[in-house]
Amino acid sequence: MIRKDIVIIGTGFSGMGMAMKLRASGREDFVVLEKAQDVGGTWRDNTYPGCECDIPSHMYSFSYELNTDWSKSFSGQPEIWSYMRKVADEQGIRPYIDFGVEVTGATWDEDRRVWTIRTASGEDYEARFVVAGVGGLHIPNIPEITGAETFEGPRFHSAQWDHSVDLKGKKVVVIGTGASAIQFIPIIAQETSQLTVFQRTPPWVLPKNDKPTPEWRKKLFAKVPGAQRAYRDALYWGLEARAIAFNGHLNVLPFAEKIVNRYLAKKIPDPELRAKLTPDYRLGCKRVLQSNTYYPTFLRDNVELSTDGVTEILSDGVIDGNGVKHEADVIIYGTGFHVIDAFDYLDIKGKGGVDLASQFREEGVETYLGMMVSGFPNLAFMLGPNTALGHNSVVFMIEQQTKFVIRLLDEMDRLGAVAAEPTKQAQDEFNEEVQRLVEKGIWTQGGCTSWYLDSQGKNRTIWPKFTFQYWWETRKVNVPDFAWEQAA
Repeated sequence: MIRKDIVIIGTGFSGMGMAMKLRASGREDFVVLEKAQDVGGTWRDNTYPGCECDIPSHMYSFSYELNTDWSKSFSGQPEIWSYMRKVADEQGIRPYIDFGVEVTGATWDEDRRVWTIRTASGEDYEARFVVAGVGGLHIPNIPEITGAETFEGPRFHSAQWDHSVDLKGKKVVVIGTGASAIQFIPIIAQETSQLTVFQRTPPWVLPKNDKPTPEWRKKLFAKVPGAQRAYRDALYWGLEARAIAFNGHLNVLPFAEKIVNRYLAKKIPDPELRAKLTPDYRLGCKRVLQSNTYYPTFLRDNVELSTDGVTEILSDGVIDGNGVKHEADVIIYGTGFHVIDAFDYLDIKGKGGVDLASQFREEGVETYLGMMVSGFPNLAFMLGPNTALGHNSVVFMIEQQTKFVIRLLDEMDRLGAVAAEPTKQAQDEFNEEVQRLVEKGIWTQGGCTSWYLDSQGKNRTIWPKFTFQYWWETRKVNVPDFAWEQAA
C-alpha cells in the first residue's frame, strides 16, 4: 500500500495542471498515476494523420506556461505533445508521476476518511483526496456492426491508429465524419486507390484560418514583456464572443450559417453532392468543425460519400443500407468517444458503498460545479459534466478547477476538516440552473442529436455560460455549499 495525501489520475492537461498547482501551493505529498509511459493524455494517444487542435495554440496552453514558438495558428498533435512534455520537465513534475499504473477503481473508507485506489497491477494507493483528470476523450466509441469480426483486413479506430498499415493503393472505408475524421480523411485520400466515407449526419465545417506564425511575431513575444499576454487576451475575448450565439441568442446564427453555406457552395459545385454535405440542423447543435481541405476531398475521383448507412460488414467489404457492397481492404472508425457514458467505465464507490456509475445511470450525471458529487467526499473531477466547451479553450476551465481544488484544500485545513463534499441542495441548485440554460441553447434547440446529450436527451456536457462566469463561480469556496467532516 502506497500512501499519499493526494492522488491525481492522468497526465493530460488536467492532471499536469493539478500537479503544477499543488507544487506552487507548497503541497508536495502527492502522486500522479499514469497508465502510459509518458505524459500527454489525449495528445499522446491520438496520432492519426492530420491530428491537430481546433482552438488557437496560444489559448490551448497553460496561461502560466506560455510558448512563444508555436509554428502556426492551430498546432498539430506532435507540437502540442512536445509542449506538454517540455512543461512537465520544466515544472519538475515527472518525479511525482508513477508511470505504467492503470487505475481500475477507488473506494471511500467512511471510518478512516481515506480513498483506496486500486490498480491493474494489484498494488493499491491510499489518499485523503483524489483528483480524477481522466478526461472524456479517451475511450473510443466503436459501433457494433453485424459481421465486423469477420472482416479479414485491418480494422481500427482513429484514436488507436495502426501505423503499421500501409494505405497506399488500398481500398479504404471510413465510418464516421466527426472531428477526427475530417482531419485524416483529406490526408489518406491522397494515397488510397478508393476511399468510401460513410456519413450519418453532415457536420458544419467552417474554413480554418490557419497560418504559419511569422518569425517577427515569435521574436516580439520573446522580447517584449506583455506582448504575448495581450495577444492571448485578444484571442480569449474573440473566442468568448462565440458563446453569445450558442447560449440562447439563436437569432445571431443565421449570419454564420450563410457564411458556411456560401463556403460549401464555392467548394462543392455539384448540387447533389452539396446536398449530402449540407447539415439539416442549426450551427452549433453538434460540435462545429474547421477545415480547408475536407470539402475539396470529395471532388477527387477516388473518393465516394455514402449517406446510406452501414448494415453489415463482410470479410472483404461493407454493405450499405441499400444492400450495395463497398469493397474494402481496411476499415477505419472515425466514430468519436464515449463521453457522457465514460463514467460507466469507472468503478468508484462512495459513502455507503454507493456506486458512482450506477447513481449516474439512475439519477442522471449531476455534479457540483462540474467537479464534485454529493456522497463522494474528497473527490474532484477535472472537466467533469457540463464543463466542456463549444466555443473556447477547455484549458481555461481546467485552470479554474485546479485553483478551486487548492482553495478547497486550504479551506479544509482552516476548518480542521478531514472530509468535504457538496451538499445535495447545492448540487441540485447548480444542476437546475445549468439545465435551465442548456435548454435555451443551440445544443437543445438546434434540431439534432449529439454526443453532448445523454440517453434522456439532457445536455450533460457543455457549459452553457461564458467561461468568465465559470471563473467567477469558482473563485472562492462557498462554505455553506459543503458538508465538512471533522476529525474524531
